[in-house]
Amino acid sequence: MALELHIRRMEQRDVPAAAQIEQQLFSQPWSAQAFQESLREDTLFLTAWSGAKLAGYCGMYCYPGEGEITNVAVAPAFQNQGTGRRMLESLLAQARQRGIRRIFLEVRVSNANAIRLYQKLGFQNCGIRRNLYEFPREDGMVMVIG
Repeated sequence: MALELHIRRMEQRDVPAAAQIEQQLFSQPWSAQAFQESLREDTLFLTAWSGAKLAGYCGMYCYPGEGEITNVAVAPAFQNQGTGRRMLESLLAQARQRGIRRIFLEVRVSNANAIRLYQKLGFQNCGIRRNLYEFPREDGMVMVIG
C-alpha cells in the first residue's frame, strides 16, 4: 500500500521541522534562518506530510524560465517509499505551471539513489563540479532537465 502523503507549499510554521530533518541528513545543513530567508525569495518550497509528521521537503529558486533545486530531503522513516519522487514530481509540475522549463540541481557523485531518481524523472548529467562538497570533500554532479 502506498504511503499517504499530503504535499503542499512550505509555510513559515514548517521551518523548525524541516531544519530538524536537515540536521539529521546533511553534513552542512541549512539553518532555520536560511529556510526562512529562502521563503521570502522567489522560490518554490514544498513539504510532504504523513499525518502530522513531516516526511520530507524540497525547494527550488526560481528565475525567468529556469530553476535551481536547492534541497531534497526525506526523513529517515519515510525513505525508500516514493516520498522523494512524489515531492519532485509535484515540484516539477508546479515549475512548469510557472513557465520554468529548464531546471538544474547538484548531487554528490556518491549518492547513487538520488542520481537514479533524478534520471528516472528525466534529469541528465551535464557536468561535474570538482570538490563542490565538504565534510567529506566530494565532487558534485550537475544535472539538468528541460
